[in-house]
Amino acid sequence: MVYFAAFLSCRLRSPVTDLPLLQAEDLTCERDDRVLFAGLSFAAGAGEVWQVAGPNGAGKTTLMRIISGLHGHYEGRLHWPAATSAGQDPRQQMLSLGHRPGLRVELTVLENLRWWLALHQQQLVRDQAEQVLALVGLTGYETVPVAQLSAGQTRRVALSLLWLLDKAVWLLDEPFTALDADGVALIESRLRELADAGALVLYSSHHRLNGEARQICLGRGAGEVR
Repeated sequence: MVYFAAFLSCRLRSPVTDLPLLQAEDLTCERDDRVLFAGLSFAAGAGEVWQVAGPNGAGKTTLMRIISGLHGHYEGRLHWPAATSAGQDPRQQMLSLGHRPGLRVELTVLENLRWWLALHQQQLVRDQAEQVLALVGLTGYETVPVAQLSAGQTRRVALSLLWLLDKAVWLLDEPFTALDADGVALIESRLRELADAGALVLYSSHHRLNGEARQICLGRGAGEVR
């Protein structure tokens, strides 16, 4: 298992540029005639972990959707400077996992993983999948339909993609939802590994990554970077 984790870390490492991967300038977003945040600016680079924090309704999910390109109703500028420098657009190497797990409940665990990897032009290797499922505590559930899993188990299936896919940018909306303490610790560790391997990780949550993550704090119609 140690060799397997080391292999993944090496595979995920990518060249680091001095330019930020993602830069936001004066982002402003309204919903239902209410300003969620205004004048939000930040620059996030490879090898960094960022937390989007704030009370319920502050706009955390909306900001994550703006960054992922799924929400276009905002003012300001959002761009990816490293794309022009390194010649590869980071948006082509991005994975966004929403608050909902994004799994098909009628399919088994392995069928869901195979479907996800096919969407990203990768082939699922069963031995590799079984090792990752063992890591996230789902040994023996490979052929169980997702509909029969608990909320925490379903979340673990989705988060197993953190080990199976090779991405430069990870956008995770509430990744710790429904996880027990061991699950939270496991995902915390993996997010640090991804950043150490050169990825940019942005996640929304009330939970801070052991004080290590930079913060985008939303609330009362404003956004602050810490």
